[in-house]
Amino acid sequence: MKLKTLALAGLMASTSSMALADGVSIGMITTLSGGGAGLGIDVRDGFMLAIEQSGRDDIEMIIEDDERAPDRAVQLADRMIQSDDVDIMTGIIWSNLAMAVIPSATAQGVFYLSPNAGPSQLAGPGCHENYFNVAWQNDGLHEAAGAYANTAGYGNSFILAPNYPAGRDALTGYQRMFEGDVAEEVYTQLGQTDYAAEISQIRNSGADSVYFFLPGGMGIAFVRQYAESGVDIPLIGPAFSFDQGILGAVGEAALGVHNTSQWSQDLDNPTNAAFVEAFQAEYGRLPSLYASQGFDTANLILSAMEVAHPDDADAFRAALEAANFDSTRGDFAFGPNHHPIQDIYVREVVMQGDVLTNVVVGTALEDHGDAYADQCQM
Repeated sequence: MKLKTLALAGLMASTSSMALADGVSIGMITTLSGGGAGLGIDVRDGFMLAIEQSGRDDIEMIIEDDERAPDRAVQLADRMIQSDDVDIMTGIIWSNLAMAVIPSATAQGVFYLSPNAGPSQLAGPGCHENYFNVAWQNDGLHEAAGAYANTAGYGNSFILAPNYPAGRDALTGYQRMFEGDVAEEVYTQLGQTDYAAEISQIRNSGADSVYFFLPGGMGIAFVRQYAESGVDIPLIGPAFSFDQGILGAVGEAALGVHNTSQWSQDLDNPTNAAFVEAFQAEYGRLPSLYASQGFDTANLILSAMEVAHPDDADAFRAALEAANFDSTRGDFAFGPNHHPIQDIYVREVVMQGDVLTNVVVGTALEDHGDAYADQCQM
């Protein structure tokens, strides 16, 4: 593997030359600084673990920090496509950045594999033959939470998310499956860290449950403030709100909360067990779902490279569609719009030794596709 530009948290490493003539150049734009950096760092680290394990020396990685700024992400993408001549792009965490970058990248003939963001627009009318999402469509984990809330007996949920594409998809997804009433539907600012007003609304709402999607630092701030408020209405969230990085910062306030995820560190399959062990050995921490998504994305690319080079676009696309790789999730397949069909689990936050983590306690949805596939025309 050749590393052309690697932006690591606090480090800048650069080497090298142009990609090998028959090699593959991969451009990763992700969030490595500021709010939400932990998500991008985990995607990067999971991805790079798979590349290193492959032992291939014909892959050039170009990794850059988008600083969670759409304008910067667009500038980086244009440079990677027009100057660096990348074959494949990946890495974006946030759906607003995905919407700014992916349509242009795929229109220029580049393959884009998302390890995270899955906005509804790109699953439906905005789908593209060169765009694959290896994580989920944004609504999926929220739909599973709505299904779980029904089985848990909740009938009146207060729902909360940031006002950006993934936040709107989140609350749409929850309501698609939830059979009860919505006490209030509230959208907060992206990056917000003070939730006193929203918690006051929750307290007075009459809700019997709170569903919230607040990834990264937003989730840390909300859960801490919620625990301190004394409001005792049960919380439900997607995995993004109870990610491994968030749990370490929130502490015991998260114990017992149920959340939904397509992945968990205790999923019982050989690939996942080996991944969790290798990630801990390499990085000294438990992996998150973001790390698992980065790892799976890299292994999907590697499986397609065994069949064809991205220059042979039709053959490479067919190899991606076949998804002939061992996923940390177990069974994995793509739907007709290149988004996953997969099981989504219910997890509970527990203490294992002195580490907070999640364990699977049930399955919310089996072989679940997304609601937008029939709107996709490829």
